[in-house]
Amino acid sequence: MPLYVAEHTHPADRCPAKNPSMAAGLLALIQNGGRAGIRIRGDAVTNQQHHLYVIAEAPSEEAVRGYFAPFAQMGTLTVSGASHCEEVVARGAC
Repeated sequence: MPLYVAEHTHPADRCPAKNPSMAAGLLALIQNGGRAGIRIRGDAVTNQQHHLYVIAEAPSEEAVRGYFAPFAQMGTLTVSGASHCEEVVARGAC
């Protein structure tokens, strides 16, 4: 399946981690991607910066964008096609 990086940012005053029910729902999206045909390969939030990165395999960019759409309610969501480092080296270009 193709690889994607989803990035989400939000202002500190709209941080979903402050709302227990919202935080639980968003965490469930990351933990349950497989149910929607999206394989979450990794996730990280930069400390004190309100910036989330998710690496996922999915059938399409639209599938990733649709699945993570709830994150866009608090800030931005961008989804980009990506490649594993080995693939970049093999083709000789990013």
